[in-house]
Amino acid sequence: MSKFYVGSEIGQLRRVLLHRPERALTHLTPSNCHDLLFDDVLDVERAGKEHDVFANTLREQGVEVMLLKDLLAETLNVPEAKEWLLNTQLSDHRFGPTFANDVRCFLSDLPHAELASILLGGLAYSEFPVQSSSMMQGFNAPNDFIIEPLPNHLFTRDTSCWVYGGVSINPMAKEARQRETNHVRAIYKWHPTFAQGDFHTYYGADSNINYDNATIEGGDVLVIGRGSVLIGMSERTTPQGVEQLASNLFKTGQAKQVIAMELPKHRSCMHLDTVMTHMREDTFSVYPEVIRKDVKCWSLTGDESGTVKATEESYFVNAIEKALGVGQLNLITTGGDSFEAEREQWNDANNVLTVKPGVVVGYSRNTYTNEKYDKAGITVLPIPGDELGRGRGGARCMSCPIERDDI
Repeated sequence: MSKFYVGSEIGQLRRVLLHRPERALTHLTPSNCHDLLFDDVLDVERAGKEHDVFANTLREQGVEVMLLKDLLAETLNVPEAKEWLLNTQLSDHRFGPTFANDVRCFLSDLPHAELASILLGGLAYSEFPVQSSSMMQGFNAPNDFIIEPLPNHLFTRDTSCWVYGGVSINPMAKEARQRETNHVRAIYKWHPTFAQGDFHTYYGADSNINYDNATIEGGDVLVIGRGSVLIGMSERTTPQGVEQLASNLFKTGQAKQVIAMELPKHRSCMHLDTVMTHMREDTFSVYPEVIRKDVKCWSLTGDESGTVKATEESYFVNAIEKALGVGQLNLITTGGDSFEAEREQWNDANNVLTVKPGVVVGYSRNTYTNEKYDKAGITVLPIPGDELGRGRGGARCMSCPIERDDI
């Protein structure tokens, strides 16, 4: 029986979900990339090769790598899952009944690997071979998308996050990413690996609910261990979302405390893990420009009733030290002078994925910061990120741990 449990950020990583970027990147252009929340267009082949190095680096560390596209294709083998996905992702309200039906009929005849590729990577009007009797084809230009590509699926960290003995299936803040959540909803419900799994679903399982302002993304959620969770309230994660997740963590008895800290709402610090990650029990990587002493911070506690009580904390570092039961935290700041540090933070120097205590995966280009990690006794397993890094996410962003040991 598979074990679904993530007990920390730093315990031995055993199983992880990644997404190799392919078709979605071929649809990125300078004129549409910003709408799709990408800052740049990437070299597709090189990004894929860099991602392969990332996946193999993890495999060499004994981590089982699951790939999103494979899981989605296998989920489509379950007739109920396929029907649900086609109806949800290609609804009558999205396209009008006639065109929606034409697109669904075309797609449902495709081999499942190809269908998964289109759901993840998009379909332009010029790529649709059927002549529909609806107005939609005449109304839209050939380069418009019937199905928008989802390049941000590369960052599997955000759409769902495993916290102790369960998962939060996250309602995303930006429209360009909301369809991603339905893919993981289907996988966790119907894929044979998960269908009989013994785990809690804390939040977000129901696609029919309008989650309104209660959004949360996994890049803001750090499972620091010992029953505590650290969550950043960022551009994408709201206090309302944090409270919803906290309530269910307490209700199920999976966590005893959530530490919530406020982050500036700007692009370079989109999620907590772009400015702070956990590397060893008492050691965090931080970008000091953002992780300042005056950051507002609350400690949330509760019980089986699901009621959440918030107490403001004076300094988040003390709150973390208390939660982890360690002496003084060791904070390793981004390397180089202030210019170099800002550049390296933008290139995800702080966004490392810990494989086991004191061993992390990070981009090789962040030389100043990697040197500081090395001096602090942290081993960096370097991966190339010249293309991948332009998507504005590092190794932690690109991974969703499904099984990881406690500390």
